[in-house]
Amino acid sequence: MSNTSPPAAASGLSVNLLARPLVERLLADADALGLQVRRDESGARIVDAGIEARGSVAAGLQIGGICMGGLGHVNLRSGAAAEGWPTWLDVRSSQPVLACLGSQYAGWSLSATKEETGGKKFFSLGSGPARALAVKEKLFAELGYRDHAPCGVLVLEVDRAPPKIVIDKLLRDCGLAAEALTLILTPTTSLAGTTQVVARVLEVALHKAHELGFALANIVEGAGTAPLPSPSADGVEAMGRTNDAILYGGRVHLTVRGDDTAARELARALPSRNSRDHGRSFAEIFKEVEYDFYKIDGALFAPAEVWVSNIDSGNTWHGGATDMALLQRLWLQEA
Repeated sequence: MSNTSPPAAASGLSVNLLARPLVERLLADADALGLQVRRDESGARIVDAGIEARGSVAAGLQIGGICMGGLGHVNLRSGAAAEGWPTWLDVRSSQPVLACLGSQYAGWSLSATKEETGGKKFFSLGSGPARALAVKEKLFAELGYRDHAPCGVLVLEVDRAPPKIVIDKLLRDCGLAAEALTLILTPTTSLAGTTQVVARVLEVALHKAHELGFALANIVEGAGTAPLPSPSADGVEAMGRTNDAILYGGRVHLTVRGDDTAARELARALPSRNSRDHGRSFAEIFKEVEYDFYKIDGALFAPAEVWVSNIDSGNTWHGGATDMALLQRLWLQEA
């Protein structure tokens, strides 16, 4: 079983307060980042990062940092030709458990029926610091963490604004005044949406480590990188590209403590190649299971390549490998 008291849980850090200056910077730069900002009828602030607004990769980078509760860094770099893709995202955190699982993970299920909305049903998974105010997921009990802040920010991967009934639920569950809630909307078909999802490369590794039962308290540093694809106008294809970027192009380096046997096993078991579904595009797999996530082998949701360093012994283990040839077949056409 994973440790229920990771070091970040007892640190007194507030992911919402740490994210607040990042949110203010995003809002101050809204025009330059291609964003639209408004207040809804309740007074909650809505940031459109790719629905009617154009959005941008730069916005996605900032949103990635917001999702990590101000405890991570998301940067863009140009890849060398030998890496097989021109643009990569680098992610790092010295509080990886809290940044990735306590904040960034898209784990808060938000839905409303057609009857409740008066039209079209709504569904989204909430990501970001406000999750830690509501603590609606059992994960928070395992982390031993709850945030208490007078403000909150949540990121939703949606192509339309949430209905009033969902916003009312968010305000109630987070214990916030409407003016203190910021919702950032990032459809995966947009530049910002694709960027902030690929920025989850480290989070995917942390989630997989948790699923494998590795002691979360023993993960002390994390860094990751993944290629940034162009978004697709097709929702399934766009989601497929962001997943493939991590499953076949993602590289993660975890620094841990504890015994070498556990560290070595983590490096062996974590990479995506351990899945029976490995080797095919995510969009193809998703269509094959009739768009039911629960029919996909959970072992697939992991970075392609992993290094695990044990600071107690000084040893490092390596597992997995990227498959840039597959990504180039999926993403690239010669002029």
